[in-house]
Amino acid sequence: MVNDTTRLLGLDGLAVTRVEDGHDGGPVVYLETADARAQACPVCGVDAVRVKEWITTGPRDLPVAGRTVGLRWRKRRWVCDRADCPRGTFTEQVEQVPARARITTRLRAAAGAAVGDGGRTIVQSARDHGLSWPVTAAAFAAHAARVLPEQPDPVAVLGIDETRRGRPRWQYNTELGVWEMTVDRWHVGFVDIGGGQGLLGQVEGRTAQSVIDWINGRSPDWRAAVGHVAIDMCTVFKAAITSALPHATLVVDHFHVVQLANKVIDEVRCRRTAQVRGRRGRSGDREWDLRNKLTANVENRDRDKTRAMVAELADLGEIGPPILAAWLAKEELRHLLALARTHPDRHQISQRLFRFYSICADGGVPEVQRLATTVQTWWPQIEAFLHTGITNATSEGINRIVKLEARTAYGFRNPTNQRLRTRCATTRRARGCLNPA
Repeated sequence: MVNDTTRLLGLDGLAVTRVEDGHDGGPVVYLETADARAQACPVCGVDAVRVKEWITTGPRDLPVAGRTVGLRWRKRRWVCDRADCPRGTFTEQVEQVPARARITTRLRAAAGAAVGDGGRTIVQSARDHGLSWPVTAAAFAAHAARVLPEQPDPVAVLGIDETRRGRPRWQYNTELGVWEMTVDRWHVGFVDIGGGQGLLGQVEGRTAQSVIDWINGRSPDWRAAVGHVAIDMCTVFKAAITSALPHATLVVDHFHVVQLANKVIDEVRCRRTAQVRGRRGRSGDREWDLRNKLTANVENRDRDKTRAMVAELADLGEIGPPILAAWLAKEELRHLLALARTHPDRHQISQRLFRFYSICADGGVPEVQRLATTVQTWWPQIEAFLHTGITNATSEGINRIVKLEARTAYGFRNPTNQRLRTRCATTRRARGCLNPA
């Protein structure tokens, strides 16, 4: 009959005979086998009838009521009398404590789940559970293999973005006399945008072929289900998607378009300052003091302050007008991108696009004209954003988690372990680990 202490301990197949106080303040629980299946030979399955000896083992287990529990399991070593069985003797084992196991199955599973679901590092989980780093790392790998699917479910909108994991490694080629990159520290991530799967996978190396190989590794039905792909303004991803998913619609994230326009303003400001003043900009230069206001959104600032900024730029002589032309082009480009999610018609888009191109052409600033050329090159993908409103914000959020995991672990030496940790961290919400309930 199972007693209450056995129910409290919760180790199926084992019964508590008595409990004593240990030297370290924790209880020492004495156990005996309560499962008849433990008498069966693990090779032939025949129940043994002869006992060779009694042995006592002390597997480590999870704490009970906040106190470390010392287990003392007195079990039998049986003799298998079947002549054709290669196993001569065997000891009793249960599901929670397999043969020759020094820790229980639930302790190993808890250590792995603390890393994969709880967001702890392997060192922290090993310290909390009283295990070594290799044992905890192996427990995490087993947990990840159990909770992460081998193949992701189909997605309608796929996001692709890259993140850096440390510095690249170079090696000098004595025959060619050049330095060659031996290790590419870029990781390209594939994200389910709009779905709940999070990070679908990662590949090492920011090349078109690595992206193509990952996509081709999915099933034909999976590739056919992808309708849109959100990327930043990266020609590598554009070439890869055109080759691997020719039916999908490419969408450029508007954040990177505006970011490019802000960089143009900085380039114009730095160039004109160097040409006119003969040095770099510094505090006291009016164009330097206005640098943050130039990249801020105009709708977030007071109109009078905006008019004052425009007037100051117009009065800066040779420096101000080119900067003002770049700022006007940036704001007109933002005005164009603001049509997203408003169901714009073709006439509205054409009008604002024409105004943007006119400002870029009339200003006569090389950097602004280059911005117009870039927008023209990527216009089909930008127009797709105006009609769909799809952004790559989910991929950027995933990248933040990827970098946070790397900082928490003080860096990764093994890229395979990093990808495994990253996938577990970015899929916790989809797996319900962040739900307080």
